[in-house]
Parts: sequence; C-alpha cells; structure tokens
Amino acid sequence: MRELRTTVTIAFNDVEVEAFADETVMQAARRNDVFIPSLCYVEGLSVWGGCRMCMIEIEEDRRLRPACATPVNPEMEVYTDTPKLRAHRKAILELLFAEGNHVCAVCVSNGNCELQDMAVACGMDHVRYDYRSPRRAVDASHPKYVFDPNRCILCTRCVRVCDEIEGAHVWDVASHGADAVLITDLATPWGDSTSCTWCGKCVAVCPTGSLSYQGTAVGEMEHSVSMISRLAVARSRGEWLDPEAVS
Repeated sequence: MRELRTTVTIAFNDVEVEAFADETVMQAARRNDVFIPSLCYVEGLSVWGGCRMCMIEIEEDRRLRPACATPVNPEMEVYTDTPKLRAHRKAILELLFAEGNHVCAVCVSNGNCELQDMAVACGMDHVRYDYRSPRRAVDASHPKYVFDPNRCILCTRCVRVCDEIEGAHVWDVASHGADAVLITDLATPWGDSTSCTWCGKCVAVCPTGSLSYQGTAVGEMEHSVSMISRLAVARSRGEWLDPEAVS
C-alpha cells in the first residue's frame, strides 16, 4: 500500500497551488504547469544544477535560488518571471552561445534544440559577448553515433543517464573552467570505448546537436528526453518499462 504524501500550500507568482512537502520547487512547478526554464534538469536523474537557467526568486530572500535544488516550504512565495530573472536568463544564454559554436542553420538539431527553443522563449535575440569560436575535433569514430563538442553546453545529462540509468559510465567531464570538455572512457575515442553499450540514451537526452546519429542531416535529429524521464522515474520506483514501448 502506497503511503500518502504530505501536501503544503505554496504560491507561484501570487497564485496558490498545492505541492508535496518532499518535492522541489521545479517538481511542483511542472506538476502545476508553471514554466521554469532549464537545460540540465531531467526528471528522474540526479540534480546537477549547473545550467543556472532555473533560478527563481523567493519572497524575503535576496538571493536567486535554483528551482531544481530548492525544496518547497509551507507558505513559500515563488516568483518565476521577474525583470531580474529575465535579465539573468538572457545573460546565461548569451554566454552559452558565445562559448561554443552554435550555428543553428547548419546544425542537425535545428528546430529540435532545447537551447534554441530556450533562447526564443527567453527573448534572447543577440549576444553581447565576444565569441570564443573554439575548434574542437568532432568524434565520429563510433559506428552509430557522433559527438560534436563544439555544440556541447556541459549539462551532464549524458553523464548522468549513462551512469544512473544504463550503469555504464562511458561519459565524464575532464578539466575545468573554460577548458572543461566531455570525454569517453578516460579520453579515448568513442568508437574505441569498451564500456559503451550502444543503448543511445545519451543521444536521446542531449538538449542540443552535440550528440546525434551517424548520417543525420541538418534539422533531422530529434531527441527523446521524455522517454528517458519515464524510464528514469520507473526505475526509481522499481518498475520495468520496455524502452521500445515508450519511445
């Protein structure tokens, strides 16, 4: 018999909703159809909190808080769309576009990219910072997949889904700061990986065109984040789902 969860009342933008006492602000927002932008959060995976897109304002708290890592409290008053938050989110997006090579017109995920959609949703139409224009080698050594680090935003979704759901831990982050980059099997080419199971979960969960299928043309790549979320939640509950049935 499943235990009943305690509920509390909180407010999103002055509208009261019911939330579970053991959930985060992000989880409560998604259940109540309140939009909070995010690029690294995936329901069912561990919280990374690295993209900083899901920052919120809480009444009587001067600091911005990440919704994905902030637990709800009774009578909490949350604001998700203020001038301060809009400015913060635009700045984060501009920095992401400036530090990589996100040329949408020639990207396999053009039209199916969460970073692109987020820029539109947040009204980011130009970049005020100098482009770093890195020249990172594309890894097409895998027979089925391609990794383009130039389009990677280091959300670590692939790292977490490979580790926590597939149990292979092919991916990891090497170095730090501006030199941080994703690697496979201690910086060996993906095609030489002995731990990769070819499951494709990392490709499905990628929010940009960084991970794709071999032979995918401009605008053809579609990711399946919702399928990964359902698998993750089912496994956390001890359930079993056929990936083919939920894709």
